[in-house]
Amino acid sequence: MTERDRTDRHVERWLPVLPDLDPDVEGAVTRMSGFTRHLRAVKERSLLDLDLPAHEFDTLHALAGRRGRAAPSELADDLRMAPASVTARVDTLVRRGYVHRIPSTVDRRRVDVELTDAGRAAWRAAMEVIGHEEHRLLGVLTPQERRLLADLLRKVSLHAERSSG
Repeated sequence: MTERDRTDRHVERWLPVLPDLDPDVEGAVTRMSGFTRHLRAVKERSLLDLDLPAHEFDTLHALAGRRGRAAPSELADDLRMAPASVTARVDTLVRRGYVHRIPSTVDRRRVDVELTDAGRAAWRAAMEVIGHEEHRLLGVLTPQERRLLADLLRKVSLHAERSSG
């Protein structure tokens, strides 16, 4: 018999109340929500320990994802926020020594934002903690199981993206 978890007990409680409840759908959604909450809590704790507010980490993360250099408009797009809000974030990160502004190589009227060594180190320190927990959780799966999980979640994600557009 498969070992039972908190979600199994949750589903059992709700089946008599909602007889049409699909236990597999409820179980999958409840577990995904739980993993998300857990990883968010680990991220929040690690950022607090590193004295790195979440919005600063998110900005450093977006910048790192663009190989450490981007236009503020690109960061605004990545972060789904107004360009003026990104400017305020960049100002804060400049004061902390995590980024600096440099002339654009493609448009002399534009100024880009670039990670400093300190910014990259702060981002990497947070990523190390977050990544460690992700690997710890998914480490119970074989490489093939992780691939299958990623493929199945991609299928659901693509369906959600098509449905919401």
